[in-house]
Amino acid sequence: MKFSTRAKNMEASATLAISGKAKAMKREGKPVISFGAGEPDFTSPKAALDAAKDAIVRGETHYTPATGIPELKEEVAKYYERRFGLKYKFNKEVIIGSGAKPLIYETLGCLVDPGDEVLVFAPAWVSYVEQIKLCDGKPVIIDTTKSGFLPDPSAIEASITSNTKGMLINTPSNPVGVVYPEDGLSKIADIAIKHDLWIIYDEIYERLVYDGQEHINIVSLRPELRDRTILINGASKAFAMTGWRIGYALGPEEAMGKIGDFQGHLTSNPSSIAQWAAVGALRGADEDVKRMHGAFDERRRKMISLLKEIPDISFVEPKGAFYVFVDIRNCLGKTYEGKIIDSDIKFCELALENKYIAIVPGSAFLTSGFVRFSYANSMEEIEEGIKRFKEMVEALK
Repeated sequence: MKFSTRAKNMEASATLAISGKAKAMKREGKPVISFGAGEPDFTSPKAALDAAKDAIVRGETHYTPATGIPELKEEVAKYYERRFGLKYKFNKEVIIGSGAKPLIYETLGCLVDPGDEVLVFAPAWVSYVEQIKLCDGKPVIIDTTKSGFLPDPSAIEASITSNTKGMLINTPSNPVGVVYPEDGLSKIADIAIKHDLWIIYDEIYERLVYDGQEHINIVSLRPELRDRTILINGASKAFAMTGWRIGYALGPEEAMGKIGDFQGHLTSNPSSIAQWAAVGALRGADEDVKRMHGAFDERRRKMISLLKEIPDISFVEPKGAFYVFVDIRNCLGKTYEGKIIDSDIKFCELALENKYIAIVPGSAFLTSGFVRFSYANSMEEIEEGIKRFKEMVEALK
């Protein structure tokens, strides 16, 4: 069978691959602790479960409008007005998708022509680059490791060409957990306006910020960006609803019309029952979100304190999301159990095979020499998993 160039050039999702391998080893009876997937370990809120049950009883088991049921779109619009003071017409400027991931792809599909360049700030979520490539665009990677994992405005300016179409912004960020400050976002906004660029603003972790930090919505900060920005969010992270696959996008009417048509051909509507579950979550799960946020913060503090005790590693303390991005470059070139660690990928392979801990190599996020831990785990798993990680690092020769 002959595959397309597009398929041959595509890289698999490293986070899903690590998660899948860890689950397979668990099924074999191995005592695996997975810090791989960005998935809360909490059960979805009761309000979501009850709403889903009620929808099943009512017989809400048919096709819905391709862009989502009006009730959920209206709840999303109300949420954005409450939280950010933004007004979007729910029937024309809000789209419900089968998760945030396809909504990003659909947005790129409507904005990127072959050869168009899209700015990506590395470290970056694993799917951004692959989705840009699937649209025959060119990802332009801007390294942020030397600027506190925040993009340097001068580096952005230097990367812009006549082919630059837009940029992807993720805050709080995956994999680092940095929260973009107001000043930095304002400078990015100035650049977007100056060069007539659009922005895909991925704020899926916006409810998960800590230590007095504040998540800033870029359109709320700079209203003049409204007609050039697509906001991406969803129920997965804050509401612990990863398996329901519900995301939402908000943006200017003309763009959302095109994205909605794209979705109609690509996936049709998201699950009807999952949409009603999300309605329940948005209407009645705010206390659950606060409770889970408190638990994540407690776990974050525990993981940070344990990692600080380990030699030869370093990290920037995360202020958002639920990840720690650990610098293991001092570990490279050493050996473990007689095997040379020549890359972050090899480090992660040995960690899974020998210590039964699943972590994701930084290379998957466009930044080699790092590994990503998720602290969306129980406290017991965090304590035991970091203990194993420490044993491995201390055994390096």
